[in-house]
Amino acid sequence: MLRLGHIVTETGGESMEQKGITLWFTGLSGAGKTTVARLVEERLNREHRLRVQLLDGDVLREVMNRDLGFSKEDRFMHIQRAAFIAKLLTDHGVIVLASFITPYQEMRDYCRRQIENYAEIYVKCPLNVCMERDVKGLYKKALAGKIDHFTGISDPYEEPVNPDLVIETLAETPEESAERVIQYLSRQRSIPGLAAGEHL
Repeated sequence: MLRLGHIVTETGGESMEQKGITLWFTGLSGAGKTTVARLVEERLNREHRLRVQLLDGDVLREVMNRDLGFSKEDRFMHIQRAAFIAKLLTDHGVIVLASFITPYQEMRDYCRRQIENYAEIYVKCPLNVCMERDVKGLYKKALAGKIDHFTGISDPYEEPVNPDLVIETLAETPEESAERVIQYLSRQRSIPGLAAGEHL
């Protein structure tokens, strides 16, 4: 049975309502946003069979935002489109894990205004560590002047003013970070049948 804003799931023969929420993972490239979001997605799917959708900034650019560059204006349009998708899914009871650099506070404020049940997760990691992790070689290209408007190098990253949760990926493993996100969802009563503080 599907109702706007809720999805009814079956666990142990009891019907429970799943509430939609968007967890917006923001942070520098290489901070670990998508890695942590994927671990959260896997756990919620495997251990509690919840409706979860991962929205990744790179993937969204490939499939529907190829017309956008990386200027501040284009980045804002990229985020506006992502927020629209996240809002629709959240309104229909899906847990949305949105992984986007979202470098400007005004962009994150926009998302919070647009999405009723929204939580901002700051994936914090020092720039030098993100540069060391540089799996795709993007920082190297940006430093060489081959990529314009690269966050942290030629464009700024404004640290979140008041995030709902901060995870520091230099100080903890991806699994530990994912556990902290799970516990946040538990405290928000976004996991049906899971008492606050109870581990999955």
